[in-house]
Amino acid sequence: MKSPHWLTVSSLLALCVSWPAIAQDDAGDSEIVVTGEGLEPALSNLVFSTTTIEREVIISSSSGRIEDVLSNVAGFQQFRRSDSRSSNPTAQGVTLRALGGNATSRALVLLDGVPIADPFFGFIPLSSISPDTLSSIRVTRGGGSGPFGAGALAGTIELESAGALGLDTLTASALVNDRAETEASGIVAQELGGGFAVVSGRWDRGQGFFTTPDDQRVPATARAAFDSWQVGLRAVAPLSPDVELQARISAFDDSRTLRFEGADSNHEGQDASLRIVGRGDWQFDALAYVQARNFNNIIISSTRFVKVLDQRNTPSTGIGGKFELRPPIAEGHDVRIGADYRRSDGELQEDAFSAFTGALRETRRGGGVNSNLGFFLEDDWSIGPIVLTGGLRADHTRIEDGFFRALDASGTLVSETVTPDRSDWTVSWRAGGSFNASRGVSLRAAAYTGLRLPTLNELYRPFVVFPVVTQANAALENERLEGFEVGLDWQPSRYAFVSITAFDNRVEDAIANVTLAPNLRQRQNLPAIDAQGIEGAATLRFGEVSLDASVVYTDATIDGEGPSIALDGNRPPQTPDFSASATLAWEPTEGVRLASTLRHVSAQFEDDQESDVLPAATILNLFAQVPVTDAISVVARAENVFDETIVTRNAGGVIDLGVPRTVWLGVRVGL
Repeated sequence: MKSPHWLTVSSLLALCVSWPAIAQDDAGDSEIVVTGEGLEPALSNLVFSTTTIEREVIISSSSGRIEDVLSNVAGFQQFRRSDSRSSNPTAQGVTLRALGGNATSRALVLLDGVPIADPFFGFIPLSSISPDTLSSIRVTRGGGSGPFGAGALAGTIELESAGALGLDTLTASALVNDRAETEASGIVAQELGGGFAVVSGRWDRGQGFFTTPDDQRVPATARAAFDSWQVGLRAVAPLSPDVELQARISAFDDSRTLRFEGADSNHEGQDASLRIVGRGDWQFDALAYVQARNFNNIIISSTRFVKVLDQRNTPSTGIGGKFELRPPIAEGHDVRIGADYRRSDGELQEDAFSAFTGALRETRRGGGVNSNLGFFLEDDWSIGPIVLTGGLRADHTRIEDGFFRALDASGTLVSETVTPDRSDWTVSWRAGGSFNASRGVSLRAAAYTGLRLPTLNELYRPFVVFPVVTQANAALENERLEGFEVGLDWQPSRYAFVSITAFDNRVEDAIANVTLAPNLRQRQNLPAIDAQGIEGAATLRFGEVSLDASVVYTDATIDGEGPSIALDGNRPPQTPDFSASATLAWEPTEGVRLASTLRHVSAQFEDDQESDVLPAATILNLFAQVPVTDAISVVARAENVFDETIVTRNAGGVIDLGVPRTVWLGVRVGL
């Protein structure tokens, strides 16, 4: 099934690599240079709470992980505090503004315009993203109504790849830490006529640390070992002076062990995309992509330490595309009109075993198909110091072919559920404005609605974090967002910027893991999750010294009624009320960077019962890069310098821990 995708994209990539020479001949003596980027950001970014992370910050995190970089934006969070070396991949859902409650992403994450969430689970494959390949990250909070707006419930995180002009011809790094774990990466970037190609790869491996506290370890306790790699090829070529073709193909594999010997998981994927960007009078962005993913996971009993569940195979495929047009309708108007489509299909295949005899008890299969067709129209109107924006989305969502089937060891049917197909149309909107009140001061306000379709995982796949069982729910409804925000941006000089935003967001029919019994939960639609808060950010430059800081306080509560009345007023699971991050950096000469990041996350609850607490944690991270020659630099990093205890799970006193103090040393080469 994968071969045709790879053959097709490989052929197109070959065309990209050869096209620059063809285009150069057609253009005569005029040189055509491409950027490899999408269209310019919309004016509406001035209206919403937006943060941009530049490349020098992206490539200088203490862990070298993309989630560490994103944590510089206060309010960004994964379902759990663990990073992508020591958590189960299915817990890597990302969100903003405390709109959490389960492990599925409520924020839309795009890589060069392509949604990268897993087609089956909805989590973000963080280990498949190498920060060294990125040029910038833009985080926009609040509901979205533009391209792929369905899914941007809490906001949008846009990752932009670096082109050949932003990279050395050869970039490589190799580091080792105090547990003898290694990280190696390499990038080759080459201009080809008016286009370019970038080849990248990364390999991380190590024995990991003990996520189990000393007093809870048993002979079967294991370190959180990890072994992951990713490779990618990106090619960009001009088709005409105003039009360029962008193509990408990538693959990754990520293996981890969690808590016990034999509790192994693996996540793999192969992605490909084609994009054509036109920058003439009639600007356009056309995109198509395909994703092939698989996941497997073994559950070990926490009492007998034997295999009780083998989630041996979870294949899934995601396909989609978009077309966005920006017609030159009238002066002062930036109009965007278009359509997008996403389709996800997948199936779980798992075997349950007796903890006492080891015999096969049940074989289970389940899955289905989800799809979303959206149409959008948005207009940004610039009137002197005022920018107004308004947008509409119409989404046709469809959930079909859903089933769950269980057979006993003899092949006899134990249970079977075949869910009826269903579909719906939903209209979303957003509107707002910004006013440049005086030199350096602008005021903004916005209101919006949004939509998220439940994932195949939420609909059809039960899971176990032993001894807690969480049931799926094929009757889940779409989540709906309603929200508004007001903010102030102050830039007294080019060296200082301060932003503050107050927001009120409400997710109706919010999907959460609701506790039914001490060791039993089910995914259910809660009446709503409300989140009101205030967030701030500041950037200061004092010559060679810079300070980047962000902070957010959120009062998030569950609205409960009927069966969920007992949860009314409770805080959503895994949701802190306060978080802050500050990075102080010094760059005395070119190539030298010394940086320290102080980060705090307040206490949060493990589940909706508010009985088990994850204590607050304050972490200091360090980074240093010093060149020893024109091409070679020494890199030193330190994670969790004060060895703070980071509790990532607390299930009735059964604890998992996050990364301890870790020191890295290595070299970075740029030629």
